[in-house]
Amino acid sequence: MPLSEKHKRELRQRGHGLKPVVSIGNAGLSSAVIREIDLSLAHHELMKVRIGSADRKSKRLVIDSVCNACGAELVQAIGHIALLYRQKQDQPSGKAGKAHRPARDRRVAR
Repeated sequence: MPLSEKHKRELRQRGHGLKPVVSIGNAGLSSAVIREIDLSLAHHELMKVRIGSADRKSKRLVIDSVCNACGAELVQAIGHIALLYRQKQDQPSGKAGKAHRPARDRRVAR
């Protein structure tokens, strides 16, 4: 589903202060890089990727490949930096996986 312009504007504002999380070098895209981008999107939802390709066409091909492989949307691409977004999957209700710690008695024994 394409993002609306209003939503893209909000995402650009959120992503302005972010640093690139993943760098794609001149060697290109590998399965390890795609896996790292996928994990980062699952955790962060919005992230920047640095692309080290020399020309615009190859950068655009890399961005399109990443978006298709990870199910992400391109929010903005400026220079060698692409801002990607993928909405987080619904979290299960409750706090499954977290151990319950009993309340600590704050009275001091003397």
